[in-house]
Amino acid sequence: MNKEEQLKIIEDMQAVVEQMRLDDIEEDPSLAEEMFECSCCGKTMPLAGSIQYSKYRLCNNCVLLAETGFAIGKFKNAEELIKAMEDTRLKEMCDYIKNQEKLENN
Repeated sequence: MNKEEQLKIIEDMQAVVEQMRLDDIEEDPSLAEEMFECSCCGKTMPLAGSIQYSKYRLCNNCVLLAETGFAIGKFKNAEELIKAMEDTRLKEMCDYIKNQEKLENN
């Protein structure tokens, strides 16, 4: 797969994933406000546009990474993406702890 094909897949996936988010909000507006912790990036994100992959729920941003990665052959499953995102999750947890400590000290 050449670079142009990969870019086309990325553009197509961006549109699909954004439409999924918008469809979820149209179907149930509360999904834009209802939050969860993404199994992949570790961020607290809206349920709108998220997808459950086996035992993992991924936010809309990580769904884009997953589906694009599957389409271009970078990942075979969500577990591979989650493993690849380990550093991002750890950074998010550290940032959360630091913010909590700041709140407690003020």
